[in-house]
Amino acid sequence: MSKGTHDYAADARNAAIRINLNGELVAREAAKVSVFDAGYVLGDGVWEGLRVHGGGLPFLDQHLDRLYEGACALDLDIGLTREQLSARIVETLRANGMREDVHIRLMVTRGLKATPHQDPRFVIGPATIVIVPEYKQPLPETIERGIRLFTVHVRRGAPDVQDPKLNSHSKLNCILACIQAQKAGYDEALMLDPHGFVATCNSTHFFIVRKGEVWTSTGKYCLGGITRGNVIGLCREHGIPIHEKDFSLTDVYGADEAFVTGTFAGLTPVHEIDGRVMGDGVRGPMCLRLQTLYRQLVERSSREGVRV
Repeated sequence: MSKGTHDYAADARNAAIRINLNGELVAREAAKVSVFDAGYVLGDGVWEGLRVHGGGLPFLDQHLDRLYEGACALDLDIGLTREQLSARIVETLRANGMREDVHIRLMVTRGLKATPHQDPRFVIGPATIVIVPEYKQPLPETIERGIRLFTVHVRRGAPDVQDPKLNSHSKLNCILACIQAQKAGYDEALMLDPHGFVATCNSTHFFIVRKGEVWTSTGKYCLGGITRGNVIGLCREHGIPIHEKDFSLTDVYGADEAFVTGTFAGLTPVHEIDGRVMGDGVRGPMCLRLQTLYRQLVERSSREGVRV
């Protein structure tokens, strides 16, 4: 079975890539944190996934907005300004000679603890900051043919339980959803909100197309997706009707097209949901159009933003 939007071909170059661990470049096998780190003990931290395209870091400002807002919500002091963190990312890429086809996992945890305890007052050092760059590209056949989704019983919760807008290391809710979908033989999970409306997927954001209109959830029960927001913006810019609204699985099953969005793969078509083939079972015209518009936006952001 595939890994859905995260399918990629292994790249031998990654074995020699150096990881940035708290400002020091270390070999991949030497990139280790303590068992007393808050991220290991409790999943106490925030993270971002970034891409490198054409020597640039598209949408970096939006990713840093989300990272620092999440850290503020957790009362977590990253210990670096945005400019300092951006410079560290660029330094890591330059040291590895990486300018294209790169995915970065940027992780920040609360840091070392005196004892395994959830109370943040037991932290005895600065935040742990890890930058993992890897050569990684989505498989072309995934971008063209798409993935299969399965609606799971695991729901996206309300913000007074664990706010789904917080991109924290604590992803067990999404992992459980992913496991259920995989056990059913599908690529990724489609998740409902507490009221039974469609919310999002376990690692991507979900859209449908009905009679020339693009629909996505209200966004109340999902992460503030960077790619999701950019696709919504592209629809508005190019006169494509776009609706952020509540809709049910009945609306999904009767849709002409469906697709998901995420930083790693951009836009990926969905060709089957819960055993129902979407449209003609191939990438639809709206998905193809938005894929083209999104690629152009990525290229523009790469040229105009922070360069490696």
